[in-house]
Amino acid sequence: MRTSSTRTTHRRTAGVLLAGLLCAAGLATAPAATAAPGLDNGLARTPPMGFDNWNSTQCGPGFDEAMIEGIADLIVAKGLKDAGYRYVNLDDCWAFPLRSLTGELVPDPVRFPHGIKAVADYVHAKGLKLGIYTSAGLRTCDVIGMPGALGHEYGDARQFADWGVDYVKYDNCNNLGIDAISRYTTMREALKATGRPIVYSICEWGENKPWEWAPDVGNLWRTTGDISDSWSSMLSIVKQNLPLAPYAGPGHWNDPDMLEVGNGGMTDTEYRSHFSLWSVMAAPLLIGTDLRKATPATFDILGNAEVIAVDQDPLGKQGTVVDDTDGRWVIAKEMADGSRAVALFNESGTAQHITTTAAAVGLPDAGSYTLRDLWRHTGDHSTGTITATVPAHGTVLLRVSADTD
Repeated sequence: MRTSSTRTTHRRTAGVLLAGLLCAAGLATAPAATAAPGLDNGLARTPPMGFDNWNSTQCGPGFDEAMIEGIADLIVAKGLKDAGYRYVNLDDCWAFPLRSLTGELVPDPVRFPHGIKAVADYVHAKGLKLGIYTSAGLRTCDVIGMPGALGHEYGDARQFADWGVDYVKYDNCNNLGIDAISRYTTMREALKATGRPIVYSICEWGENKPWEWAPDVGNLWRTTGDISDSWSSMLSIVKQNLPLAPYAGPGHWNDPDMLEVGNGGMTDTEYRSHFSLWSVMAAPLLIGTDLRKATPATFDILGNAEVIAVDQDPLGKQGTVVDDTDGRWVIAKEMADGSRAVALFNESGTAQHITTTAAAVGLPDAGSYTLRDLWRHTGDHSTGTITATVPAHGTVLLRVSADTD
């Protein structure tokens, strides 16, 4: 989960106390991962889109069923559902810190007085889907922590399915040093056993190179530590995620963490870069701001259909770096129709002229090319040069295609 030093220490420590608790719970040995064929659940053929409350609320009192239902209302009312956003996800702290006497998870009676199934029913009635969070350890990541799923995978998965959950985010806290592949594969099998279609999000922070093994286990996997609402954090994550393009594709995606667009720590120019880069990287687009407080500019960014189309392109290619000279980045993404999405991204603090060519981004020879600016919603033509003056921390996102006439 999130970014405080206290929480980081908490989530990475497999202490003596937790080991003792594990033994007391009858879990002295790790549950073995079941040998099974690779993941083929037919889900997340394009990167998942939706909302997750964590970046705006963390475990504060603002996270409750009224918020979640209000967000669902706004996703529909503001056209975000029509733009492709589907999942409304609950993050850490939705549950009571103790299981029931029969070992079941218990929704926090203050935050969710009507229970999770009632919230799922509300979300489903809007034509949306509900996601939920737990951890592949003894407890979740919050300092108090709710019960994790280690040793309870099959029971918890069944409970989620019975509630109508459509997406499970599986974190990595308090994991007692047990092999990550074993822990995450066990939950894969548990979700499969429910018979319900459930998108499976692996959140182990890229610690065990999940891109090398997770395509057979989950639909998406975190490639980095947690994002924070700052330019430096976003930029660091971009640089870590870009080299992993070969591992992404339909049903299995690199996840550079949730969006910070609208949370106030960056400028709108920087947020447009954030959204552009996540889209050209074929990343999951999970809104992380409280839409009840969002500005028109935030809705404009999150609802840009032409940029979203880059992210949701059915070919499922993640963009690759063409050039990154002196903070002037060219990133190109192959599209299903043969065009290229081209991000001209200026990392520097001053305006920069960024230039590439149609040939460099992988387009065939042609007498001319059509260039569509996906933020300005304007068109242009070129004989092969792709160029723009890009503001500090800005991104010009183009869709470029060879003219056939």
